[in-house]
Amino acid sequence: MMFASVRAIRIAHHVVADRPTRNGLAGNRLIGDRHAARRRLGWGVCVCLMAMILGPATAAQAESIAVWANQGEDKVAQEETRLLDASEDVRNSVWDGETIRVRAAVNETVAFNLIIEAAAAGLQEVTVGLGPLTGDSGTIDSRPADSKTSLFDYRGRNVECFLVRYLKIQGCSKLAYEHYDERHVPHRLRRPHDADGFARGGWMDRPDHDRSYPDIAVPMELHPRFDIAAHQSQSVWFDVYVSPDHAPGVYRGKVRVTAAGQLNRQVPVELEVIDIRLPDLPSAKTMLVISNEDINQRYVGRPYIDDAPVDVIRRSKAIVDRHFQMAHRHRISLVHEHTPIEMMDAVWKSRLDGSLFTAAQGYEGPGQAVGNNIFAIGTYGAWPWKNAPDPKSAMWRNTDAWAQYLPDRSFATPTETFLYLADESDDDPQVQQWADWVKENPGPGANLPTMATMPLPRAVSQTPSLSLPCSTLAVGITEQWQAAAEHIRTAPGKRFWMYNGFRPASGTMATDDDGVAMRQLAWCQFKFQVDRWFLWSGTYYRDFQGSGQHTRLFSSAKTFGGEATMDPVLGQTGWNYNNGDGVLFYPGTDQVYPDESYDIDGPIASLRMKHWRRGLQDYEYLQMAGQADAAATMRVVQSMIPRALWEVSIDEPADPTYARTDISWSTDPDVWESARDQLIRIILDGRD
Repeated sequence: MMFASVRAIRIAHHVVADRPTRNGLAGNRLIGDRHAARRRLGWGVCVCLMAMILGPATAAQAESIAVWANQGEDKVAQEETRLLDASEDVRNSVWDGETIRVRAAVNETVAFNLIIEAAAAGLQEVTVGLGPLTGDSGTIDSRPADSKTSLFDYRGRNVECFLVRYLKIQGCSKLAYEHYDERHVPHRLRRPHDADGFARGGWMDRPDHDRSYPDIAVPMELHPRFDIAAHQSQSVWFDVYVSPDHAPGVYRGKVRVTAAGQLNRQVPVELEVIDIRLPDLPSAKTMLVISNEDINQRYVGRPYIDDAPVDVIRRSKAIVDRHFQMAHRHRISLVHEHTPIEMMDAVWKSRLDGSLFTAAQGYEGPGQAVGNNIFAIGTYGAWPWKNAPDPKSAMWRNTDAWAQYLPDRSFATPTETFLYLADESDDDPQVQQWADWVKENPGPGANLPTMATMPLPRAVSQTPSLSLPCSTLAVGITEQWQAAAEHIRTAPGKRFWMYNGFRPASGTMATDDDGVAMRQLAWCQFKFQVDRWFLWSGTYYRDFQGSGQHTRLFSSAKTFGGEATMDPVLGQTGWNYNNGDGVLFYPGTDQVYPDESYDIDGPIASLRMKHWRRGLQDYEYLQMAGQADAAATMRVVQSMIPRALWEVSIDEPADPTYARTDISWSTDPDVWESARDQLIRIILDGRD
């Protein structure tokens, strides 16, 4: 295998540690902490590396710019210039100091992140581009978008380049993780602490306090030239989609970097396409909620458009559909607010029958002609017949109609349709009654699944008629959760979903979480046989549950929680303060804050969405590896996430709300890439 020597060097650098580290875990596991070795390499190696990779560049150029790469989950803050400062060896699983090397299956999107560092003079008029990737089996090429509209025409655009924008982390999230144990905090924001997680120091003692984290992936066509301030870095993200037209083999090309009109770097890129194909219909089922109201407010200037001119309604529909297409390219399924059944054909048919995801609609990528595979009736419990004079009869009548809609349309893609009964309700008897009404329906509506969000053990004991309990947790009583999960897995007509994520049970969608956090969710989904993973929002643009304000999405990391005040330990904080919560799409047009608008009629992706995609693609490898060698695959899974979800048990049964513990998974992206390599070997060896 072409990566064997590079990864052997990486593994040799793994050390056994007895303390939490920036890129690894405490304990006696092999982890990815290479910092001690990096410091020993010192400035001399960095100078040699720069001499190798800069080639004919002048000494002045060498002092003013440094370029290197990673696979994107090591979040390089804008204030960091690791190579220029010689603070560490920047070599990693995709960067050997000279060449970017990545590998992908057919029908997979592989990413890498180029980091450009500026010295004291800064850099002006920087341009970055990736030329064709050419191999014996053909060429992987791409055309840049020639207009703002064509940014969302994905045909022939197998390579996308993004300028990454940053958000300053001015305070720790509180909803994604609690702070009674410092080990619950993401590694780069942890204060010094003892073996039990008791910490000392304040906000300024957190290594990444007030640093700017990368998250907004703006198409490079909107920033064809850009500047980099003195002593700062700039990430440029690349997505490369390997279509079914591309045969296995090695494809080579170069990334060109210019500054002030002069060529500063040509970085070799090697892509190995392996003889594996990922399926078009995702095995890892997902559900991400978007809000038409939030989208409309930003793009057309009003949340409700029922009485708007026809052209506004059509524009709104096209913009929302572009969210579906972008999510589809990331293997993510969307739902939004309740759609009346009489509007289904106009609003949803193309999304469910797969025609929205065809070349005729400008789509190319994974899942061509495959439908969205999920539809929610009454999202967040907003089904409109709830308060009818005769609610039981209304339930029967409406569930009959919905149960007949999809079979009548004969969609080729299996579509999970369900009634969203209630969201985080404490009224278990009411939820049980509604679920009973559906089950007792003498008509076809009896077969319509019902879903509510609540802890799984409570759902099993208090709402036994519920078809789809959907749960979340940070800690739990292991035996109770395990028994409830086994009950659901064996009960006819039952399925089990999880939603969101909380440390230390799982990764989270918080911007300040470790870069592998969203990837880890998909591995949890596989290990615990979760039928679908649900994230509560991707377009939470107005914090109506917290501050009540419209968020300045391109300049504020905080998206959720009460008004922020300064805390000496947490930094900016407030009730349920959270960074990035509910925002995986950034608005391409912003009529609320027009000074931040790009004036494009479609969304801008977050890097966290791309991290989730990495995990969802890993899930496909896990599925295939499990079919080839189930025992070997589970050994890989167990090595990556030894304890997660309800395996993270509580400390005191009398108070089942806390656990003093570290997370169990590595935060080093190279360790995750090594695990992916192991899965690839299992799959290929299984063919012999």
